[in-house]
Amino acid sequence: MTTATTTVADLLLGLRDDHDHGILFEDSRIPWSEHIALSTDIAAVLDSLLDPAAPRHVGVLLDNVPEFSLLLGATALSGSVLVGLNPTRRGQALAGDIARADCQVVVTDSSKVALLDGLDLGTTRVLAVDGAEWSELLAAHRNSPAPTYRAAGDDLFMLIFTSGTSGDPKAVRVTQRMVAGPGVMLADRFGLSGEDTAYAAMPMFHSGAVMACWAVAIAAGANFAMRRKFSASQFIPDVRRFNATYAHYVGKPLSYVLATPARPDDSDNPLKVLYGNEGSPSAIEEFGRRFGARVVDGFGSTEGGVLISRTPGTPTGALGQLPAGIEVLDPETGTPCPPAEFDANGHILNADVATGELVNTAGTGSFAGYYKNPEAEAERVRNGQYWSGDLGYRDSDGFVYFAGRSSGWMRVDGENLGTAPIEHIVGRHPRVSEVAAYAVPDPQVGDRVAVAVVPTDTFDIDEFAEFLTAQTDLGPKQLPSFVRVTTDLPKTATFKVLGRSLSAERWNATDPTWYRAPGAASFEPVTPELQAELDAELAR
Repeated sequence: MTTATTTVADLLLGLRDDHDHGILFEDSRIPWSEHIALSTDIAAVLDSLLDPAAPRHVGVLLDNVPEFSLLLGATALSGSVLVGLNPTRRGQALAGDIARADCQVVVTDSSKVALLDGLDLGTTRVLAVDGAEWSELLAAHRNSPAPTYRAAGDDLFMLIFTSGTSGDPKAVRVTQRMVAGPGVMLADRFGLSGEDTAYAAMPMFHSGAVMACWAVAIAAGANFAMRRKFSASQFIPDVRRFNATYAHYVGKPLSYVLATPARPDDSDNPLKVLYGNEGSPSAIEEFGRRFGARVVDGFGSTEGGVLISRTPGTPTGALGQLPAGIEVLDPETGTPCPPAEFDANGHILNADVATGELVNTAGTGSFAGYYKNPEAEAERVRNGQYWSGDLGYRDSDGFVYFAGRSSGWMRVDGENLGTAPIEHIVGRHPRVSEVAAYAVPDPQVGDRVAVAVVPTDTFDIDEFAEFLTAQTDLGPKQLPSFVRVTTDLPKTATFKVLGRSLSAERWNATDPTWYRAPGAASFEPVTPELQAELDAELAR
């Protein structure tokens, strides 16, 4: 029986004698008993490397490989802190994350180490898990005794980066309780046990794969199957291969899997429950029908300040019913927004007054703050309440609908992105005098990146595309799908750009606009015919 004070270390230590379940990866298997022993050895390696007078922070720049799980175990058992580093970030952006998180060591492998080449990392030491130095360190600490550290629920366990209103990444402080709690809750909720296998294809540097999959497996005493990187075509084959009964997703993967060719035996698979967030209503329904699995979608963030669950009876498009203590408040007045009013077709009529910010008025939830960022923390916590930065509106029955993100957030392919870094990079172009990055809706789920630029001279879209490709710190998810060329950006009286006005016009602006389809190498003009096609795709 677990309690509210259960830690990640408690869950792991409960598996140290389990020889029958463990990590499943490609053609290998690591029993939990061996996993705990290896994590103990790695904890000893970290102790030998880390300066005890500095933060015991270890950056991890890896795909979903067994070493990621072993490092999670090592930090949980030793009191070190694992810093999840995003391999889609580049150049100085990645170096800045490492510096802001005070990483003494970065653990990577030969497939990722080139991302660090040429970066000024100061005294940070870089080790590759498939390199000779790592092997020698492990050999020197084989069969190490268990660490004397005893974890507490509020002990810092991870730093997980998210994006904020300034555009600079914020490192969310993730405690042992914030990971163990969801693991226990979800394992109990779905009745998982040693008979089950949890499958993770979402990246483990994000909170979802750790809190809603890895932690679920160790709480249930189940197997934990990993895929290096998500593959739509291999999702169901992996489920069958690993006999996975539970899996986790964030955002678009449901749609990607559904886009694979249908087969007569699609429903012949062991998957019972698929749990995640930000799946589109149509994808949730179709996935459940086609693959015979129960899809449960929730709403929340790494910070844990506002959590909303979709329950039976939730209207199509709604996140779920507002829990007690969660309100939709006017950001200016702090007062509750009135319920939304709809026309006969279900379109909201009073969005201007009904839309507000989702706020935990009862407190801060499980939010433990941001690492060394009091300004961002103060923006989230005001008068003892957690202000999520997420916009929504509620209907007369208390069901809440997502309405976007305040202060320059966008959600691209399951990842929060700030607009400021994109604007900074695009602004380097020698013939761009002003730039605004903003979100336009993705027809499946989430957002696509758009930029509006004010050029100083003639604008060549092909040359601009080459410029974007040459920017080494522009991550793949930050690449604009739409480029709008205008003579003036919409601004407030205090000269702040009205990003929401740009977003509202989407691709239907009178200004010259270009579009790059997913996977395409070049941009094409947005003609009236393409506008209609994009509108129809979004409507569908």
